[in-house]
Amino acid sequence: MDDVFQLGFDRFLTPFDSRHVPAYRYDLVVLGGGVGGAFAALAAAERGLSVAVLTKAGAREGNTRYAQGGLAAVLGGEDSFESHLADTLRVGCGLCERAVVDRIVRGAPEVVERLIALGTEFDRASDGSWSRSREGGHTFARVIHAQGDATGLEIQRALSEGLRAHPRITGFPDTFAVDLLSGEGGRVTGVLAETQRGELVAFCAANVLLATGGAGQVYRETTNPPVATGDGIAMAVRAGAAVRDLEFVQFHPTCLYIAGAARALISEIVRGHGGRLVDKQGRRFMPDAHPDAELAPRDVVSRAVFRRMVETGDTNVYLDLSHVDGDPHTLFPGISRVCRVFGMDIACDPIPVRPGAHYLIGGVLTDGDGRSSLPGLWAVGECASVGLHGANRMGSNSLLEGLVMGVRAGHTLAEEVPTPPSAAAFSGGHPRRRYAKDDVLDINIEDLTYSLKSMMWRHMGVERDAAGMDEARDKIAFWMRVVEELATSNRRSWVLRNMLTVSRLATLSALARGESRGVHYRTDLPGQEPEPARHTVLVPRLERGRIVEVALSRPAVGAPRPLPAR
Repeated sequence: MDDVFQLGFDRFLTPFDSRHVPAYRYDLVVLGGGVGGAFAALAAAERGLSVAVLTKAGAREGNTRYAQGGLAAVLGGEDSFESHLADTLRVGCGLCERAVVDRIVRGAPEVVERLIALGTEFDRASDGSWSRSREGGHTFARVIHAQGDATGLEIQRALSEGLRAHPRITGFPDTFAVDLLSGEGGRVTGVLAETQRGELVAFCAANVLLATGGAGQVYRETTNPPVATGDGIAMAVRAGAAVRDLEFVQFHPTCLYIAGAARALISEIVRGHGGRLVDKQGRRFMPDAHPDAELAPRDVVSRAVFRRMVETGDTNVYLDLSHVDGDPHTLFPGISRVCRVFGMDIACDPIPVRPGAHYLIGGVLTDGDGRSSLPGLWAVGECASVGLHGANRMGSNSLLEGLVMGVRAGHTLAEEVPTPPSAAAFSGGHPRRRYAKDDVLDINIEDLTYSLKSMMWRHMGVERDAAGMDEARDKIAFWMRVVEELATSNRRSWVLRNMLTVSRLATLSALARGESRGVHYRTDLPGQEPEPARHTVLVPRLERGRIVEVALSRPAVGAPRPLPAR
């Protein structure tokens, strides 16, 4: 039986009058220009659809460009689809959807060829064969890469050029998607957005596809860029879409840690080439934590790093590259450049590292084609929960997922395009401010944002317990009410409200999961629940322009999903 939690927040972030909002009309609106969004847009456009691609920042900014490690793909040799499937299922700790994993793994050769056709240049060995690396959880070296540790940057370059060159795709950079628009029966009919000039406009479409990435910025320590604030997931929830497994946040174990500096990712390929984790005394500790040592699954490595920091009283551990087979500067040029800025020579100086929030495994619940529980709304990539990663994402599977699911969603929705709605169907938005501006102090958005990030790091981080999560749940509910009622309606407050929404739902999901599984580790409940493994699904309920409650259910893996009829 479902548990029901009372919420209480507005359906829309800002009031608007559809009679005064200019409207653009397309067959498809895509939010996000990374691997998932770009491949979906290109796939839909090649089937004849007109596509608008909205990006929150510049066209090339997002998580894709920061993907250093590479793309997991079976491309011949001793490796096999069956081995990649088995590795993913094992790392996923019982929560992967087997059919979805199989489809995505087998889709690798096609999407790699599509990337090459777009101009992506992957690294090759001297004999012309693929240059491959092995990462944690993989049985074989199946991760292909570009320019050593700049795979995401090279892929994003090719994708952005492909989008710009296609005649049926129009890009709208620096355009913030505020909320999804809905018509009769809850069907999503478009997006309300703020342009770079600060104007509200409506993008009307038969279908909207979310490819907005993750929400790493809700944590104080994160590898994610500033745009990763969970906007797509939050707006989907406000429109009534089901979300799943938001408690599963993967922490990357090796983020460059220098006080005051941005948390740069030190890719897993460094450990794949022989990099070793040591404490401040130079002692290697991963062999005692797992048989695969530094190449254990990321959740194992992150917890081992976190515990060694606690045991030694240090703020970090160190990544020692003195045992790497080859010249580290040649193998990892991007990492070498970053560390050189801070006076470190990676060939001889141990790199200070600590865990950071890296990947949101849960997201908007979709089927195997990318459909959400709302008609007209699709989702792919990190903001979606399709069933690939289970409870623990295997390294370099995420680029593969975005590419394969992007193509699949783009082609599938192109076959289902109904007549685009008219702007007259849009309505909504009422101001919630209960006090006159002069009656209260202004809300300090920056201070609240930092308080949220710090609290999420303490209570929803690498290790969790009920007491800490209870505190987080209550504080977030209070902050949401304060910001909704008192903050000025602008982009800064909208982003914070999105972060609070995702944080609140993730905390509710984590409290509901009374076990430790994958990246979700509870010190008060360290064991797993008896099988079958179960997902955590949240379905919001709307009433009179408010999200009044959310129903929580725990369906077993493979159980029917609350999705729309075709």
